[in-house]
Amino acid sequence: MRKIVHIDMDAFYASVEQRDAPELRGKPVVVAWRGGRSVVCAASYEARRYGVRSAMPAVRAARLGPDAVFVPPDFTRYRTVSRQVREILLQHTDLVEPLSLDEALR
Repeated sequence: MRKIVHIDMDAFYASVEQRDAPELRGKPVVVAWRGGRSVVCAASYEARRYGVRSAMPAVRAARLGPDAVFVPPDFTRYRTVSRQVREILLQHTDLVEPLSLDEALR
């Protein structure tokens, strides 16, 4: 019998930022550009306590979490870290099926 393990990485971008910048650990981190047309790419669990969520307008996130630290996204770095995580998983099983948000919503 195969056991299915789901790894929740929905705060992944914010977690990478906190990993790479220790001064952000424990703080409400919002991965987004500032501005009226920007949306939140990711929110740390600390930011979520204020109601900040992915895909919400960055302006609203700033109102909900006035102490939030906004960090511009670095998609190249996230892609690199994602590949590293996948390689670790593949060392233990060949049953790794990446799933994007778009696929999960279908």
